[in-house]
Amino acid sequence: MRIRILVTGGTFDKEYDELSGSLFFKDTHLPEMLDRGRCMLDVQLETVMMIDSLQMDDAGRRQVVDRVRAAEEDAIVISHGTDTMVDTAGALADAGIAGKTIVLTGAMVPYAFGSSDGLFNLGSALSFVQVLPPGVYVAMNGQHFRWDAVRKNKTTGCFEHQRPKG
Repeated sequence: MRIRILVTGGTFDKEYDELSGSLFFKDTHLPEMLDRGRCMLDVQLETVMMIDSLQMDDAGRRQVVDRVRAAEEDAIVISHGTDTMVDTAGALADAGIAGKTIVLTGAMVPYAFGSSDGLFNLGSALSFVQVLPPGVYVAMNGQHFRWDAVRKNKTTGCFEHQRPKG
């Protein structure tokens, strides 16, 4: 099974500028993360954009939907910032993409900081995308959630189940 990973930026890929004290994007850390995790999967990596999820708008979501639709693979992992991850998952579900398992994941701490949850979340997403039925999911904190039954708890910094929408 080949898995396509679509990179959109988010905390996974942020760098720290020691002079200005700001966070910025340079290149994705995903290749290093896959190497460090000793990933043995057939993975195709594609950078779609490098933005903070608070900058993800409808045009950006359409771009993600288009890349998922165009992907030959039926297993898709999307690295995404956590603040609007559920919104992008909803856009993917609303797009009615059939036959694909799509898992969004991210990190609360940048990978470059060394104490990131990103490596764990990426590994979990790669595992979940191989075994879940077609649909749209979020994988965080070692758990997977249906796109419409998850929320980010901004107090705890964890994702948790919520009653499905609708």
